[in-house]
Amino acid sequence: MKITRIRTYRPRPSNPNISQSDLAVTVETDTGLVGIGEGGTPDLLAHCAAMLIGEDPARIQHLWQMQYRGYFYPAGREKLHALGALDLALWDLKGKALGVPVYELLGGRTRDYIECYSTSFPWQGSLGDTARACLAAGFRAFRTGVADPKGEAFNARRMVEKTVAEGKEIREAIGPDGEWSVDFHTRLDLPDAVRLAHLLDELNPLFIEDPLRSENPGALAAFRAQSGLPLAVGEQFGDKWDINELVERRLIDYARVTLPNVGGITEMMKAAAICETHAVGIVPHFTGPIATAALVNCLSTFSGKVLMEYNYSGVPIDYLPECLDFKQGKAYTNQRPGLGVTLDLKRVTPIGEVTQPGRRNVYTRPDGSLTHW
Repeated sequence: MKITRIRTYRPRPSNPNISQSDLAVTVETDTGLVGIGEGGTPDLLAHCAAMLIGEDPARIQHLWQMQYRGYFYPAGREKLHALGALDLALWDLKGKALGVPVYELLGGRTRDYIECYSTSFPWQGSLGDTARACLAAGFRAFRTGVADPKGEAFNARRMVEKTVAEGKEIREAIGPDGEWSVDFHTRLDLPDAVRLAHLLDELNPLFIEDPLRSENPGALAAFRAQSGLPLAVGEQFGDKWDINELVERRLIDYARVTLPNVGGITEMMKAAAICETHAVGIVPHFTGPIATAALVNCLSTFSGKVLMEYNYSGVPIDYLPECLDFKQGKAYTNQRPGLGVTLDLKRVTPIGEVTQPGRRNVYTRPDGSLTHW
């Protein structure tokens, strides 16, 4: 097979957040087989796609390296997102070519389903009632966040106090055995993040997410030294080199790396191996629905602790007549080949197409492997 054309489509409506891009991409081949992926921005998708035209889609590791190394600079997190979208499509294509689900290509299932925790569970009139309904629906945990100032200036001290009050309401509603988590959304500076963690300690959250910005892991080390709550971090991080420092330094208990942000399935499984080596679980952040279906394929093969953030609650998505299988708060694998996703092209808008090969700033070693240009 050879890759002949890559197209980009925008669903209606579309998520405007780059980090949660739901642009659909298709990788077409001269055999008629088509792979489906998701993520990226139109310009960076075109940038990466041009490096794939004319290539053998089965050489996924090779193509990942070419896209990552190409054009000299190491891939930033935005380019990783686009690279990851195309990587999803290549895995989908390979599964379809071989007639098997992607999880079979990754070694097969280690679990029967993926437990989920809920983001944006349908409002039930109060925070406590919503948390209780969430757990009753089968989700492992109810997730909330640092309090929203509702359009006012963000006064960190007041938001800390409001978050604690909301946490007490949740704990009272779900009882001592119910699980909940709180996302700090990187909204707080170190002193307020530490203060909030101490105040939440008695409410026993399952974990807290992303307490600080990602630019300086040293600040996270300072936070870690002052809080004993289980820590899930990684939403703002990228490839295996990013996550390796967090894991090697024992700064986290759960990695929040996700698809396609980490660089696709190829890179996700390498990050997962790093986590397994250090007994770190994986609690990936949600992105778009196709990427979430890809996550189920990946997480089903990981032997460590897994909990997947989910925000669709099983609601049908019109342009995806087949996507992931979700019921009673859990996501299940299926027997459909590739990622198990079907894209209805009549319900998405084409916004980009690449058919000509682009520049590839790499050298080839004598054995055919790639090195830097």
